[in-house]
Amino acid sequence: LEMTTPRFSNIGSVPSMTDERIADVVIQFIKYLQKRVSSKVKFTIDNQLAENQTVNMNKNLFEWVIENICKNAVDAMSGVGEINVTLQSPPLTNQIMIDITDTGKGMSKTNMAKIFSPGFSTKKRGWGLGLTLAKRIVENYHSGKIFVKSSEIGKGTSFRIILPATIVEN
Repeated sequence: LEMTTPRFSNIGSVPSMTDERIADVVIQFIKYLQKRVSSKVKFTIDNQLAENQTVNMNKNLFEWVIENICKNAVDAMSGVGEINVTLQSPPLTNQIMIDITDTGKGMSKTNMAKIFSPGFSTKKRGWGLGLTLAKRIVENYHSGKIFVKSSEIGKGTSFRIILPATIVEN
């Protein structure tokens, strides 16, 4: 509840933003999440970012984005498989990219086109709002992009988040 309450209060208002070391935020949250999903799901993190790479963000809302993608991945893998998280910054850009790749069932091109639409879900339960909110959080609040980078039926899906980055001088 301590984590969920600030998220909902931030959704309806302009959230406060602070410069955060993006790798620290993602790595710490993945460690937190790993303890709360099936023990048969293996998480790996490939951090290729500079230590001082930061993003102006609302940490609570951004963690919600990561949680939503990862929990959908766990569902797509029926609680057994791998989730790989890669953090990188393309040369000569002021961006960071976060790829979250699972070994789940994948999705069709038709579903890929609808995945961020309100009410769309492939699950029997739920409202189909998780990825809609994730898109709003990334694009409207963090001036970034989120999309399905790739998906193959029976092989898995990869989401990409692109965020504007800054480097804080030590």
